[in-house]
Amino acid sequence: MRASRLVTLLLLLQNRGRMTAQQLAEELEVSVRTVYRDVEALGAAGIPLYGHAGHAGGYRLIDGYRTRLTGLAADEAQAAFLAALPGADAELGLGEALATAQLKLRAALPAELREHAGRIQERFLLDAPGWYGDADRTPHLAAVAAAVWARRAVVLRYRRWRAPEEIERRVEPYGLVLKAGRWYLVAGGPSGTRTYRVDQIGELRSLEEEFAVPDGFGLAAHWNSYLADFRVRLHTGEALVRLTPEGARRLGVTPKGHGWTQTRVPIESIDHAHGEFLRLGTDVEVIEPAELRDRIAETVRTLATRYEG
Repeated sequence: MRASRLVTLLLLLQNRGRMTAQQLAEELEVSVRTVYRDVEALGAAGIPLYGHAGHAGGYRLIDGYRTRLTGLAADEAQAAFLAALPGADAELGLGEALATAQLKLRAALPAELREHAGRIQERFLLDAPGWYGDADRTPHLAAVAAAVWARRAVVLRYRRWRAPEEIERRVEPYGLVLKAGRWYLVAGGPSGTRTYRVDQIGELRSLEEEFAVPDGFGLAAHWNSYLADFRVRLHTGEALVRLTPEGARRLGVTPKGHGWTQTRVPIESIDHAHGEFLRLGTDVEVIEPAELRDRIAETVRTLATRYEG
């Protein structure tokens, strides 16, 4: 633990220049007395740093003492700092490790690339979850991530929509995917490779059994294939609708002129389409299928009756 703190202290001085003992203590979350001891240890180890007392005092490294990460272009440095996912690292238990890694990277960069990296963090932020709804509770995420990393099988109790609604299954965790603020586990099991929502895992028990990922398996390729198959299964039908320009905009349809636009749109099911088209209000008219049109007409009549008087 102390060795890691000494490295962090050294990198803080290398990255920021002069810092007081109080500033270092606040960054390292230790006492000022501990900073004094750490500075003495670095000096004894031959690190060329010195301190000055007074208002403009503090510790600093002798000019020119720096390790550099060579061969890193500006766009590569920017990409490295864009790669961090706010919140995801903390959920995986890697928040402190990521902060330390970025500090090391920043300290190793030449001055002009450090400036680029600083601009990236000042001007770009990824906030993956949507606006509505609370974030999923994923109490088993860290354990799942550990099993993925160690290539060890787990037994999980999983909640799903179809019967039986709760199952227990031994799976081999291949990888984790963060999609729109939600974590998914891709794992091998008795029925092949399946995808599980981590927030639907009720219980998880780690096993000592190690496994090998099948030859040719790639997490990114598998996920892209899964998404393509999901979209095919999702839109099993279509509806013929008329849309106002505003309705067309909201559905992502190119309007035809300034009046109504008639078009066919894919739908998942009658129930799902019923709710989605009601959201558009008077900006849509469903022509077919007849079952969907009748369902919406009945809902509108019920609402009209409810709000009369």
